[in-house]
Amino acid sequence: MQDTPAAALHVRHARVRANGLPFHVIEQGAGPAVLFCHGFPDTAETWRSQMRAVAEAGFRAIALDMRGFGQSYAPDDFRLYTSLHVTGDLIGVLDALDIDTAVIVGHDWGADYAQRACIMRPDRFRALISLSIPFAPRGDTSLWEDLRARGLGELYYAFGLAEQEADERLLPAADTIRSALYWLSASPPPGERWDPIDPAKDMLRPSPVDVPAWADRDYVDNTIRAFEQSGFHTGLNYYRVLQVTFDLTAAFKNATIAQPSLYIWGGADGLCRFFHPDPPAVEDLRPLWPGLVDVVELEDAGHWVQHEAAARVNAELVRFLQRHDVA
Repeated sequence: MQDTPAAALHVRHARVRANGLPFHVIEQGAGPAVLFCHGFPDTAETWRSQMRAVAEAGFRAIALDMRGFGQSYAPDDFRLYTSLHVTGDLIGVLDALDIDTAVIVGHDWGADYAQRACIMRPDRFRALISLSIPFAPRGDTSLWEDLRARGLGELYYAFGLAEQEADERLLPAADTIRSALYWLSASPPPGERWDPIDPAKDMLRPSPVDVPAWADRDYVDNTIRAFEQSGFHTGLNYYRVLQVTFDLTAAFKNATIAQPSLYIWGGADGLCRFFHPDPPAVEDLRPLWPGLVDVVELEDAGHWVQHEAAARVNAELVRFLQRHDVA
């Protein structure tokens, strides 16, 4: 892959119609497409460093404000946020940009939905890079049902975020964004970091810093403004719809991802530690994820790996794109 000329690295914003619905898209570079999907609470702006690295390596980087976030389509009804709906959005964005296939990159909820998109439309997504969320096939019971069976229904953080009252509980946006960025990262002392099943280590505790040392202030300010304008209701719908998605996807039970895949996670990420307490090797995950080619642990990073360890993440993305014939 040849490096992209400087003129092609200009950042381009667009409003596209995906299946007739409006979505905000950021593009940079030219070449084979790489589609970036963000999580909660975030927007497409979270990928700026990765987009530039990928564009400089000769790829066309595209990031969208996912359904419910930023300047994209944001229906109030949580039932309109299933993986079927969001996969349709992703396909619609590719169609609007006249792109046949793409490598898909996701973080947090964006990773979960990117994984489901790979299962549903392997003809359109030729490879997967998943940040902070390991893949698990749909089984006989949903995550919600599994957690309740383990006695964690009153403890696991996401149950609280799925409540209607969470809309107001997360206001003001400036406090919530700063808290989530700090407590979910590797910045706090190890014994104080966020724990998804320990209410005393909640991610909404007041942050002791205005902006973590690893975070770009413009990114933080932009994220705060985005949620001041949108509120949190539609973003929280990703938590509320989980059981509905499970009920609608019986056809994909036990389906696995065969496309070449990379999993990157932060060693200080409480969410990753919850799903795989011991650092997993490729061999540990590959029985349920046959396309997995590598697992990268970033020891000194938490949940926000694309920011906390941007240079390393960028290098791993480019290496994967160049080495595994996904162009």
